[in-house]
Amino acid sequence: MANDERQTTNDERRMASDTLSSSVLGHSSDARADLDLAGIIRGRHSVRRYHDIAVPRELIEQVLEAARWAPSPHGRLPWRFAVLTRPAPKQRLTDAMGDEWRRQLAMDGQDAATIELRRRKSHERILRAPVIVVPCLYLADLDVYPDADRNAAEATMAIQSLGCAIQNMLLMAHNLGLDGGWMCAPLFCPEVVGGALDLDPALTPHALITLGYAAADPVRKDRLPLEQLVVRFD
Repeated sequence: MANDERQTTNDERRMASDTLSSSVLGHSSDARADLDLAGIIRGRHSVRRYHDIAVPRELIEQVLEAARWAPSPHGRLPWRFAVLTRPAPKQRLTDAMGDEWRRQLAMDGQDAATIELRRRKSHERILRAPVIVVPCLYLADLDVYPDADRNAAEATMAIQSLGCAIQNMLLMAHNLGLDGGWMCAPLFCPEVVGGALDLDPALTPHALITLGYAAADPVRKDRLPLEQLVVRFD
């Protein structure tokens, strides 16, 4: 192929990518511009597949800023966040987690083909997400008691607070025209995740939050009716 033909092909690809980006970004932000809080809460969904479109840093920072305002025990914000946008750290993370996941699935008695399929799907989900946020529990600033029960309660409060911070992130992402997903895999291998990302040992990874622009609408599961969830209302 001649140089001018290759250049034309590359230009056409860039134009198609720019058109897709503009279409996706415009549709997402326009569709959610007038949502009230109830609409944002109900509209948020968990996404597994994303368009190959970068998320602007300012949007990522707005999502993280929303997390900063979550309720926390003693107002001490017992969580920190690692943000991955480049391919290299995502690859290190998936390689390390994949090795551990193979070991755990083999312990469960799953066959090699099933293990490899599940590993590949998990790898793709992480590697193809434009942004990965790793929320980490940070207990160093919490109160310390002389008994185990109260220390355990303190840690539980911090975990509850981390969940609130993640929910804030997901709701803000939806409001900004982004989509997100919540993966709990780090709970099963926190040391592996921390080592792959060279995190401080005081940080315990609890989740992977994927962010980007949805390439497919997820299938939503039905919610239980409210009367089945409220067990007492005096």
